[in-house]
Amino acid sequence: MNLVLSRDAQVKIMENTVTNAEKYFGQFCTAMASYTRKTAKLRDKADMLVKQLIDFANTENPELRTALKNMGEELAKVQDYRHAQVERLETKVVTPMKRYGSVIKETRAEIKKFNSVRNKEIKELEKLERLRHRAPSDRQMISQAESNVQKASVDAARTTHQLEEVIDTFQQQKIKDVQKIFSDFLTVEMIFHARALEVYTSAFHRLQECDLEKDMEDFRAKIHIDTGTQDARSFRATNLSSNATWQASNMSFQSTLQRQPQVQEDSEEDSEEEEEEEEEEIQQDLRSPYSRVRK
Repeated sequence: MNLVLSRDAQVKIMENTVTNAEKYFGQFCTAMASYTRKTAKLRDKADMLVKQLIDFANTENPELRTALKNMGEELAKVQDYRHAQVERLETKVVTPMKRYGSVIKETRAEIKKFNSVRNKEIKELEKLERLRHRAPSDRQMISQAESNVQKASVDAARTTHQLEEVIDTFQQQKIKDVQKIFSDFLTVEMIFHARALEVYTSAFHRLQECDLEKDMEDFRAKIHIDTGTQDARSFRATNLSSNATWQASNMSFQSTLQRQPQVQEDSEEDSEEEEEEEEEEIQQDLRSPYSRVRK
């Protein structure tokens, strides 16, 4: 019976090892899948920013137009790197973690098989103890029960040895995979940030090279109108149409000011809706231990 209790303690440690792996690999998979999806969304938002920069640049004067287009091209390069980052995260981090679902299932099947053999051994021991108490003189029945116990103990010992090998292999592979998966994660992040830093630096310098004063000279030349001098009497003799025009323009400006708070409120409502959607996505990620990555 002491041997049986020793095996119970041994199996308890094995079960805890598998249970902890199942719990934390599930959490890692959920977190990394969410991380990868958010990175993909950031890539898409940055692509939108690049398009807006180019569209805006086409409305500006030559110096600023060139600077913004150059910066947009550099930002587009960063998004190419970020796209590669997303694909590598999915391949090297998320997918290997997903595989642990089947690995853990197979290991649990081995533990279940051992528990069945162990329970059989316990039943044979209990049967032997009852015979010794109820019919101590029946040597034939006791001898048969002892033979059954010995056979069950041999099966349990063999199954225990097999289970030890399975758990040993599982633990060894697990720690190697943890090291490799997170090493790959850090490598992917370092490669992206190193390349992105180079491109961001180039974009910064290109933007600083923009000759804003030259653009201002071109702008002032376009809007400058040589009105000359006018006689004050002719100004007074002018009809009231110019005054009416100014009043209409002033009313239009005031109407624009009145619409601005409403536009700001609409923008704040859109921002709140986006925050609620992000919160719902995070909650959904937490409820799905092995979620798929959306590119």
